[in-house]
Amino acid sequence: MDILRRIDRDAERWLLLTFYVMLVATMAVEVIRRELFSYSSIWGEEIVRYSFIYLAWIGAAAAVKERAHIRIDVIMHYLPPRAKALLYIFGDLVMLAVAIIALYWSFETVHVSAKFGSVTDGLRVSKVWFLMAVPVGFTLIIWRLLQSFMRDLRSLRDGTPVFQGDTLFD
Repeated sequence: MDILRRIDRDAERWLLLTFYVMLVATMAVEVIRRELFSYSSIWGEEIVRYSFIYLAWIGAAAAVKERAHIRIDVIMHYLPPRAKALLYIFGDLVMLAVAIIALYWSFETVHVSAKFGSVTDGLRVSKVWFLMAVPVGFTLIIWRLLQSFMRDLRSLRDGTPVFQGDTLFD
């Protein structure tokens, strides 16, 4: 059970670190190859591009988890705890509906790519692996939204202050 808690707590963090290191290392190698040897590869560019795509989607899930996504919360400072919880629950439900619809439609692209066997230009790897970034990202977002929803319901029921996440500027 402890391993599941650690995965829940740190999964996005470790995935973000992995893709970021892969992106930076590949980019550094490609810059050195280009500047010193006047040679570059198409696969390096593809690895950087697809790492960035996975970074963005996993980062979106991490932002939902920490309530760090962009929002205008001026009105939240003037609301009592119960109203804050209700407003956050409403926002999570709207975002959940959008994420479920987007998850459904994101599988269409993956399905078409798998059906026709499309591969990347440089790596010659099935594009399905890279197109799966969108459904994986939305699945993580949905999971984090459900957790947020449950946390807010507990706050509403117990009358405790709702989790607001960190602020960028104080």
